[in-house]
Amino acid sequence: MDYGRYKYEQTKKQQEAKKKQASFQLKEIKLRPKTDDHDLQTKLGHIKKFLDKKDKVKVTVMFRGREITLTERGRELLKIVAEETEEVGTIEQHPKFEGRTMIMILAPK
Repeated sequence: MDYGRYKYEQTKKQQEAKKKQASFQLKEIKLRPKTDDHDLQTKLGHIKKFLDKKDKVKVTVMFRGREITLTERGRELLKIVAEETEEVGTIEQHPKFEGRTMIMILAPK
């Protein structure tokens, strides 16, 4: 077998393997502790749409100024998001606090 043909077959195999690879994006949704119900429902719709498209979603609750005292409200928001999206996604990373932000990552089922 000649070397040119061998190289051609190798590149074809690599291209086929790349096609079959599962790829995803990490989308981010930002919330605040004082986010109202209607706005939260809109964000939940976006999260469900992202999870349906097989993308991971990073839900971030940002605390500004004196809002840092409302960490319990932030946990409640993330709990609501997890409950509302449990039929289309699972929690990959449970809520954790980093500085002035609380982060949770959801993955599609």
